[in-house]
Amino acid sequence: MFHVIIMAGGSGTRFWPESRQRRPKQLLPILGSEPLIAETANRLSPMVPNENIWVVTNETQAEGVRNALPNLPEGNILLEPCARNTAPCVGLASAVIREQDPEAILAFLPADHQISPPEDFQRALRAGAAAAEEKGVFVTFGVPPTHAATGYGYIQRAEKVGEHEGVSCFKVDSFKEKPDPQTAEEFLRDGNYLWNSGIFVWKASTILDAIEIHMPDLAGGLNRLMEAWACDGWKETLAREYPSFPSVPVDIGIMEKVNGVQVLETPFHWSDIGSWRALYDELEKNSDGNVAVFPNGGQLLEQDSSGVLAYSSEDQTIAVLGLEDVIVVRTKDAVLVAKRDRAEDVKLFTDHLREAGRDQLL
Repeated sequence: MFHVIIMAGGSGTRFWPESRQRRPKQLLPILGSEPLIAETANRLSPMVPNENIWVVTNETQAEGVRNALPNLPEGNILLEPCARNTAPCVGLASAVIREQDPEAILAFLPADHQISPPEDFQRALRAGAAAAEEKGVFVTFGVPPTHAATGYGYIQRAEKVGEHEGVSCFKVDSFKEKPDPQTAEEFLRDGNYLWNSGIFVWKASTILDAIEIHMPDLAGGLNRLMEAWACDGWKETLAREYPSFPSVPVDIGIMEKVNGVQVLETPFHWSDIGSWRALYDELEKNSDGNVAVFPNGGQLLEQDSSGVLAYSSEDQTIAVLGLEDVIVVRTKDAVLVAKRDRAEDVKLFTDHLREAGRDQLL
């Protein structure tokens, strides 16, 4: 059967002060309606039933996930004792699901991306599942770049190997880290580079076999975990084993090492909405280039201002006078005002607050 795993362990520090440890970006109505994780799950309906949707998160965020996804079975929320990057997350979910469904095909999705329309996304998932049916095939989703982005990793595609549901799949030549501006321009001109979306599809057995070969320490820990699955000692074993797992992205730990990697060229609009600036770029503006996001009521008063993003999850009025290209975010205990082109640096404030012991603001 086809299962989807939503990876929801991130902290979203670049969305401070709205994003906090207990309520990070994926649990926020950043786009103005539902929490991003709820939008991610809704995007799967009716293709994937609730019993085949899983979430990997942590204890701190568990309550928020349950509130955002009330129809998800309780047992489908897997809790990491600590953050260990995506390879252990993928290994944990794959091992648990294979225990119940040995022939499972799995799609792994970040919890906080913007994708539209859902029909094309589901078509791509079906295409990925069809490609992953072949033994030893790992599918990753690559987004055709629209500009020379430096904030994304890239995938260099090689020859075309197939087409499913009208979606093309290519062999992967190489994975590239986030480039500098000049290299990003070269990638864009080349035409064979795609943004790495962080979306993957494979058989549970395929990824676990690869972990056995390329990450034996992780494989050993997963084996010990599964010996305790459905036993009284599961939580204790998980708490003991998980912190010792290598903290490695699945791209580096597995995808860059295996043969049989294919990249599916996505037919949908995609954004990872990684910062307040990215949110501004994603949303519709008024005639002055201003954007107001007030999920629970409120208003932006603007005078002689342009290029402004105003955000509050509470019913507030934000007034901006004579400013250009700024971000204004208001919460009950903090206000952020920043130049829009410095949005990536917002996480510096969380570093300062942590060093100062101001955990109540994190």
